[in-house]
Amino acid sequence: MDKTKIQLEILGLSYSQTQTGAYALVLGEASGKRRLPIIIGNFEAQAIAIELEKMKPSRPLTHDIFKTFADSFGIKVTEVLIYKLVEGIFFANLVCVQADGKKIEIDTRTSDAIALAVRFKCPIHTYEEILSSAGIVLEDDEEFGDDQDTTSTEIEVKAAENDLFAAYSLEDLEKEIEKAIGNEDYERASLLRDEINKRQ
Repeated sequence: MDKTKIQLEILGLSYSQTQTGAYALVLGEASGKRRLPIIIGNFEAQAIAIELEKMKPSRPLTHDIFKTFADSFGIKVTEVLIYKLVEGIFFANLVCVQADGKKIEIDTRTSDAIALAVRFKCPIHTYEEILSSAGIVLEDDEEFGDDQDTTSTEIEVKAAENDLFAAYSLEDLEKEIEKAIGNEDYERASLLRDEINKRQ
């Protein structure tokens, strides 16, 4: 087995075409064109998206609690390693360092590991063999986009919502974001954030 480590970056999230209610998390090698798509659940997808978008939930999510707990006891997550692939299921480890310098590896679901990686701002790695067997290569004229797995109806709904947001002032948009987060409607909050970013 080729144990060469490859660093991965989060490229995006999209609705899964193969599993209802699930999302495809796409990771890409930092210095190449290969992509590693991983199917994850709605909760984990939201946990990742919230942190990437720098949104503040009304109450801490499970991954936020883990981060606070670890910080309180001087534990750092220094790396996420996707170390195994069996029958389409990825296995990952959290590489942790205690306050006394002791290193510990904790087995975890890959989706949870990525949600924690974005909170601890630690690198994500996998082995060359895994990327070679499960990775896909995108050509120069292909790009991963948020609407890649979106139906035409969903695109129309998003377009209509974006048109509605265009009439909002920045102050109104900020209020709507707070309201959306309070209602745990993170998809709407993300769209509102996009509208604010377009104006800056």
